Amino acid sequence: MMETQIDQLVDKQKIIDLTIAYTWIIDRGPREKLREIFTEDAAFIIDIKTYNGIDAIIDKIDRTLGDLSASQHIISNHQVSIEGDNATCRCYLHSQHTLHGTEGGENYIMAGRYVDTLIRIDGEWRIAERRLFLDWKEGNIEVLSPRK
Repeated sequence: MMETQIDQLVDKQKIIDLTIAYTWIIDRGPREKLREIFTEDAAFIIDIKTYNGIDAIIDKIDRTLGDLSASQHIISNHQVSIEGDNATCRCYLHSQHTLHGTEGGENYIMAGRYVDTLIRIDGEWRIAERRLFLDWKEGNIEVLSPRK
């Protein structure tokens, strides 16, 4: 019984660590390391737009965040539920993006929630589906306009 509880705690921490690693990778790179976060056929759903597959996810993040002067994603309040080799994790998100010289303002801030579906593959947790729900935003959206 105690071993099962410890295994559950270890798995929960691994999932939380995975979501934290995502933020460091998208803010600081290298973005190719996102292949260690998502499954090959993962889906990333932002509003009504879905990006299917790890290549599409990396491309979307590169086009949106690649030219920024600074980007910082902060996540908190993780809630993890595990059932065998499947899990869900949700957490709050607060992110700030800066692009110096952007007409209309250099900053764009957003807050919301990530809701993830994860699977364990060869003993490692990976995000199979990530949904981003925006609760509020402030500033100049042009900061995030894809430039490539």
